[in-house]
Amino acid sequence: MVGYLYIIYSELAGKYYIGSTIDLDRRMAEHNSGKNIATKNKGKWELKFFQIYNDIKQARCIEYKIKKLKRRDIIEDIIENKIIKLK
Repeated sequence: MVGYLYIIYSELAGKYYIGSTIDLDRRMAEHNSGKNIATKNKGKWELKFFQIYNDIKQARCIEYKIKKLKRRDIIEDIIENKIIKLK
């Protein structure tokens, strides 16, 4: 089963959120309906980037690597260039 890594953005909060899932449509609906504590009460979330992986384990591995960097400029670079370049 494929896995998705995704980056969403809330204009109201001015924040990005990075996540992974096996069902991107369902996950976006959850974020926008307030079912996720981390994204609740931050307005509408817009999908800015996603990448498909062979499985969810691979997607989560990349998610954790990006989250550990804690750098907005890297997230914005991924969105702009539509590619993940991690060293």
